[in-house]
Amino acid sequence: MQRKHSYYVYILTNYEETTFYIGVTNSLVRRTNEHKVHMNKGFSDKYNLKKLVYYEYYDSNTLAINREKQLKNWHREWKLNLIKSMNPTLRDLSDDFTEFDD
Repeated sequence: MQRKHSYYVYILTNYEETTFYIGVTNSLVRRTNEHKVHMNKGFSDKYNLKKLVYYEYYDSNTLAINREKQLKNWHREWKLNLIKSMNPTLRDLSDDFTEFDD
């Protein structure tokens, strides 16, 4: 039996909601936690982006990567409207994670 894979396109922001980071992962819980503890030095670490405000699920890595590239080309206002369609108050969605998620 073939294992079903999960992929996520996600958007992080900082607590001032001034900057967005868009990424792809196969483990949303693990990757969000890595951002929260600044495991990887780079853009998200530099701007303290650790608040998960949006994500989409895909069962294809190719589809997820294509969507990530699409969103990265969007204007800030379009991204904000997309985020608010799922998360009107821009709360940290990772607060809902449990140890069994992902």
